[in-house]
Amino acid sequence: MPRFAANLTMLYNELPFLERFGAAAQDGFEAVEFLFPYAFEPDTVATAARAAGVRIVLHNLPAGDWDAGERGIACLPDRVDEFRAGVERAIEYAQALGVPQLNCLAGKLPADTDAAWSTLRDNVRHAAQRLGAHGIRLLLEPINGYDIPGFALQRSAQTIELMDAVGDANVYLQYDIYHMQRMEGELAATIERLLPRIAHMQLADNPGRHEPGTGEINYPFLFEHIDRLGYTGWIGCEYKPGTTTRAGLGWMAGAR
Repeated sequence: MPRFAANLTMLYNELPFLERFGAAAQDGFEAVEFLFPYAFEPDTVATAARAAGVRIVLHNLPAGDWDAGERGIACLPDRVDEFRAGVERAIEYAQALGVPQLNCLAGKLPADTDAAWSTLRDNVRHAAQRLGAHGIRLLLEPINGYDIPGFALQRSAQTIELMDAVGDANVYLQYDIYHMQRMEGELAATIERLLPRIAHMQLADNPGRHEPGTGEINYPFLFEHIDRLGYTGWIGCEYKPGTTTRAGLGWMAGAR
């Protein structure tokens, strides 16, 4: 059956970040993911994960000023030096935390879209090569344009097109079921077609981005479908709990 990783940015957010590792372990998660570890020293995060007995399977490259509304800087021509410095910082954390893959958030397109696409392609190629040299996979994630208007990558086909233009085997698709349901649907067929390019998945239901079973997505069918296809990666639980994380975990028992 699918393997689920608790997204500690979204789940257990009633707790301080470093306490969320233990809470996830208590609820049966063997792995966790989160947006960013950079507010803490690498050893601090590694110690929390080790004490809880969970693996960290994903975090993101630095993505600019998140609190100010930035959602990645990879497509911004005037931020190339900052992006590439962030790649090195992310490698440092990934090595300390034992993280096998890092997600690159493309960012919101600026006015000069031609320059933005060229910058995004070159930055992704640079990141893929640098991460590959350390045995770390680079992921690209399309995100729906309703939640983040103007985001550069909004559809799976668009992201695959960029991956092909980059031309590096160390670039993989991060397929978020919630985002792709909002943008294109056809979840089962798309996952089956793109499975060789997918290294990580994430989930939430729609509408509301809450737990599986609260919306329109037929998750029991989809979990069986993904399992039948032979997907061996993790599925990150990146949803907003309807009440508390623990109270909303009933869906997971039925998926195993």
